Amino acid sequence: MVLASPAIPVVATLPAPGRYLCGLTWDGDRLWHSDQEAARIWSVDPESGTELHSVACSRVRADLAFRDGLLCQVGGRPKRIVLVDPGSGAIVGEQPVLPSNGRLTGIELGPEGMWMCLRAPAVVQLRDVATLTVQAEYPVVGSPSGLTYADGLVVYGDFEAGRLHVVDVGSGSVRAVAPVEGHPTGVTWDGRRLWYCDFPGRRFAGVRLADLLAAARPEHAAEGGAA
Repeated sequence: MVLASPAIPVVATLPAPGRYLCGLTWDGDRLWHSDQEAARIWSVDPESGTELHSVACSRVRADLAFRDGLLCQVGGRPKRIVLVDPGSGAIVGEQPVLPSNGRLTGIELGPEGMWMCLRAPAVVQLRDVATLTVQAEYPVVGSPSGLTYADGLVVYGDFEAGRLHVVDVGSGSVRAVAPVEGHPTGVTWDGRRLWYCDFPGRRFAGVRLADLLAAARPEHAAEGGAA
């Protein structure tokens, strides 16, 4: 009999302002969070959970990133990156993500470019920031639901399985897979903690990257690889 691994420890929690948790990102100072049902994007103090600011955004559908002073919201039908002024909420542009049938679920900026995860098929991609052309693609397992970049690693959530997966950005190899409390959607890294939206818990849960990496299991070593 194989026993299920315990969830990695949650070291911090913050209440979510809404009920339909989608995107999560970090701007270097505060967390930003988007909610599809509320059609809003909030900024949140990472220590107290205080709501600092919010803007209306009717096009929220999935994850969120921060780039060059703008919020990059996965939104619209078909999904694309909608560029939002964080101060006013004005939509100042958009970028199509082709092909449009890829079920884009996660985005985050890294030094290499824009990292994305898609569900159909399940892949992690690196794209050029300006053109969104694919620079690298790694097949992954599970049902990706949100993504972030952390110190040479891409971390994506698997909503259905309630897990976080860690992928090496250079090789596409899986470094770790670990169960977490709840079911993750948006994921981000603040340089100290990995935060994920716990959808049923209506909260942001913070875990340590070191704890996630310590959960590496040999049976996952062969997953992933360049396509």
